[in-house]
Amino acid sequence: MPGGMEMFFLLFVLIPVVLWITALVDCLKSNFSGDSKIIWVLVIIFLPVLGSILYFLVGRNQKIT
Repeated sequence: MPGGMEMFFLLFVLIPVVLWITALVDCLKSNFSGDSKIIWVLVIIFLPVLGSILYFLVGRNQKIT
C-alpha cells in the first residue's frame, strides 16, 4: 500500500493532470456548433479540474455527431 506522499501525488497531481489532458484532447478533436469549442477549451484551461469535470458532464453532450 502506498505511503502518504505517493497517495498525495496520485490523488492531487497525477489524476487531475490526466483528467485535464484527456478533456482538452477530447474537446479539441470534437466538432461543436458555433463558438462552443472555444468556450469549452477556455473553461478547461482556466479551470483545470472543475472545467474538465464540467466538460465530461455537460460538454460532451453538446458535440455534433
